[in-house]
Amino acid sequence: MAERRLLVLFGSQTGTAQDTAERIGREAKRWHLRCRVEALDSCDVANLIHEPLVVFVCATTGQGDPPDNMKMFWRFLFRKNLPAGSLCQLDYAVLGLGDSSYPKFNFVAKKLHKRVLQLGGNPLLPVALGDDQHDLGPDAVVDPWLVALWDKILALYPLPPGLEIISPDVRLPPKYTLHYLPEDSPHPGSDLLQPTAPQGAPCELHPFAARVVSNQRVTAQSHFQDVRLIEFDIAGSGITFSAGDVVMIQPQNCPEDVQQFCQLLRLEPDRCFVLEPTEPGTSLPPLLPQPCTIRYLVTHYLDISCVPRRSFFELLFYFSTNELEREKLQEFSSAQGQEELYSYCNRPRRTTLEVMWDFPHTTSAIPADYLLDLIPRIRPRAFSIASSLLAHPERLQILVAVVRYKTRLSKPRRGLCSTWLASLNPEQGDVHVPVWVKRGGMKFPADPATPVIMIGPGTGVAPFRAAIQERVALGCKGNCLFFGCRYKSKDFYCQTEWEELVTKGFLTLFTAFSRDQEEKVYVQHRIRENGRLVWELLSTGNAHVYLAG
Repeated sequence: MAERRLLVLFGSQTGTAQDTAERIGREAKRWHLRCRVEALDSCDVANLIHEPLVVFVCATTGQGDPPDNMKMFWRFLFRKNLPAGSLCQLDYAVLGLGDSSYPKFNFVAKKLHKRVLQLGGNPLLPVALGDDQHDLGPDAVVDPWLVALWDKILALYPLPPGLEIISPDVRLPPKYTLHYLPEDSPHPGSDLLQPTAPQGAPCELHPFAARVVSNQRVTAQSHFQDVRLIEFDIAGSGITFSAGDVVMIQPQNCPEDVQQFCQLLRLEPDRCFVLEPTEPGTSLPPLLPQPCTIRYLVTHYLDISCVPRRSFFELLFYFSTNELEREKLQEFSSAQGQEELYSYCNRPRRTTLEVMWDFPHTTSAIPADYLLDLIPRIRPRAFSIASSLLAHPERLQILVAVVRYKTRLSKPRRGLCSTWLASLNPEQGDVHVPVWVKRGGMKFPADPATPVIMIGPGTGVAPFRAAIQERVALGCKGNCLFFGCRYKSKDFYCQTEWEELVTKGFLTLFTAFSRDQEEKVYVQHRIRENGRLVWELLSTGNAHVYLAG
């Protein structure tokens, strides 16, 4: 009999595709299939030729681009020298997650489906195209597609004699078991992130602990928006970058939220534990030290401030003994209840921690073993680098707008990473932030004589500050910047720096302060007013144009 094993591979930017892939993994267990769920870039692509059954779940980002965690796989799959029949033993299905308001709707899923077919793969179903714009979200397509998928898979790989499908009423075992260590066992260090000499360049699994040198507010105190220019010391990190590159930052939850979470779930923050996978072959979460404290797990790993997904409510339902809470959780878990869930959770941006407050009986009954199944890990955030190593050696700067806004909930919504970064005060002792650098999508001209036109309203000016610093250090004068903000006196970032460069002849600067006069003026008005100069730079100077928001 054919081996009943399934590989689910995902390419995910914001976590939705990963969440869907893990849902497929859970359902596979109910059909008694051996199942692995992995990011596309974590799997050895060469081994695909040995896989009998693969489901691909992939999002499309930007203008039809693959997510970051499938870019290497994407390049490999489209190599010209791959033989036409190399995947002829593979039964596969592709599930796409996209947004039909973009022109290249689900482009990655469509292209992947076609390419695997070219390489000889046998499609089990037509490609599924989940759409964020649908009233019920992607689930409108995903739910019926999965029903059809399991029908196909079970026809090919029937249940072995004597095995029954595990009913949806039965709770599946957790991915990991949490073993508490004796209370007197030695504690792991409180700050497990130490600045160490890296083996290679820092990366997500081995970030560099960069010391915060300065954290300066660059908007007036009277201005509604708090924007920070933050500088990190990266000496000894092995980090290098060019203008247009991006720094990734791993944020953490605030101590008050961590304390509330532990109280709600009746967890002792300082208890140490080790994790053990429930099934052999499951790898441990790479970013969690072993042993670990509950406080470290909740502070650095569990994303208790994210807006929970449908899968969170599905799992929470199993722990509920309170009739009212159970009914509500069942509704939020159902296909029919998605509109209700959207208005309860997504529209007001209600956090996981706040949802737990709303379901106190259920929350207090959550076994600690299920925490990693229930709550996703905190994702790193990307920031454009706002400085050049040529101007600031061994330093890296970012421009951060602190995210804070109102919804119908009484408490203002706050961005996890920007709020945490703004709270760091290097004057009260050393503070370190886990960072690594990724190549950005913007490449500035190799020929220093090529002029550049940069349009950067608000914090969109960050990558252009890096580019201008870099180009000025190399003696390039063809730098033209269109900058826009609300008020000259309140949010004109880096004003003195730009004015000095204008005086020295390194920069041509056009500003649009939208609220400083009756008529609103934006960067596009300044571009139109200076159309002759822009056209001259483009037609005779072969200028490159860059736009960042």
